[in-house]
Amino acid sequence: MTQGEHRTLVNASIPGHEGTYDIRLNRGEIEAVLPAASGAGHGTETTDVEGRFVMPGMWDHHVHFAQWTVQRRRLDLSGTASAAQCLDRVRRAVATARASRSADPAPIVGYGFQDGTWPDSPSLEALNEVASEIPVVLVSKDLHCAWLNTAAARLLTLTPEEPTGLVREGEWFGALDRIQSPADLSTDDYREAARAAARRGVVGIVEFENTDNLRLWPERVARGVDSLRVEVSVWPQRLEDAITRGVRTGDPLDPRGLITMGPLKVVVDGSLNTRTAWCWDPYPGMDGAHPHACGMESVPLDTLRELMARAKGAGIAAAIHAIGDRANTGVLDAFEELAMTGAVEHAQLVREEDFARFGELGLIASVQPEHAMDDRDVAELHWPGRTARAFAIASLQRAGATLRLGSDAPVSPLDPWIAISAAVSRSREGREPWHPEQRIGVESALAASTRGRTGVVAGEPADLVVVERDPLSCSTEELRTMPVAATLLGGGFTWSTLTH
Repeated sequence: MTQGEHRTLVNASIPGHEGTYDIRLNRGEIEAVLPAASGAGHGTETTDVEGRFVMPGMWDHHVHFAQWTVQRRRLDLSGTASAAQCLDRVRRAVATARASRSADPAPIVGYGFQDGTWPDSPSLEALNEVASEIPVVLVSKDLHCAWLNTAAARLLTLTPEEPTGLVREGEWFGALDRIQSPADLSTDDYREAARAAARRGVVGIVEFENTDNLRLWPERVARGVDSLRVEVSVWPQRLEDAITRGVRTGDPLDPRGLITMGPLKVVVDGSLNTRTAWCWDPYPGMDGAHPHACGMESVPLDTLRELMARAKGAGIAAAIHAIGDRANTGVLDAFEELAMTGAVEHAQLVREEDFARFGELGLIASVQPEHAMDDRDVAELHWPGRTARAFAIASLQRAGATLRLGSDAPVSPLDPWIAISAAVSRSREGREPWHPEQRIGVESALAASTRGRTGVVAGEPADLVVVERDPLSCSTEELRTMPVAATLLGGGFTWSTLTH
């Protein structure tokens, strides 16, 4: 990708505006937006958009990029409706591995199961029966647990729960990179994943991979993975290194300014599907004797405050994972006590009295609308009587939170149009809208996907997307499948079907 200088997009439509325009770009910025045929393109390289719609480029505000990239290599477990169906897919993969007659077959790694509504349960014994000698690691869709056979547990030096074979939360996160490590991915793998994002109009991501992002992403840009802007996070174990380096949130980390320092990421609780999201009320079927009847506090709140205070003193913002309502209360308390702004990642279940605090504290609600479509049935089962305040994007907006939309890829696809459609419709695949009172308008969803940019304005970065339809007049299904004709980053094309 090269920065575009003296380029003009001619005959461009702009959502919400009548007529067509010539959009003059220079040195990575929008220099002017003028009525079409005004001579704006004189002496510059011109690209005829032919009336297509030009708008600010899209951001995905929550991505695990290496996991999204490596996920393409994994056995697809999405859509499995039972443990038995999941085992059937593993059985076929095992047969293929055995047919290769390799003396040392590679581990089978699957991704995407959701057991929250299964009629049966994962079983260590059943997985061992399907594959005894080949390590099998089945990663849940939410990344918060894995189902292992004994061979995989031995390989990863883990002790799965009996009788399920599951490993959850912190113990699992520590092992995630030890199986089909993202470090084994090539530059071409990362480049293609970034270009795939650009093909959907994405110009930037917020990276929450638990790795050495401050080093790895500048190295990737130097090797040609340069079709995205990336804000990189640090997890607690790398916070002191970031402070020692003297980097503050917003600082550029590479010579081209594509990579910038982002926030401290802390995971306070688990997830809904794994029944480890930390809630005020117990999960159905878990009595008071269960050690995690209300979910799990992954990081004690006292430790969270210490980490956030350390980051604040070093000029590093905070992005805190909170899914259950008890976790959200604790995280809001920490932001308030420290007089610190930042983002709450997910905010999936929130107490009614806590919504207003998002606005009062000036916080970002970084949410993933497609999760509501994935998890609506799980939520009804495991958060009964509470789903009116689950994935409550409209309530967060009314409370004054700054909305930012994302995917949590690979949990849902790195495609902002899917998130926008889910936020606007609360529906998918023809089902009735789920809690339609939590829908937001398309203008709000677009702004939450473009870092608050609501139009094509002179002086702003020339990070743009050219689409075939007017998003303001599309059906929700048309939004979900929006055709993208071109994406520009700093005025240079990272994806294009146009003649230029």
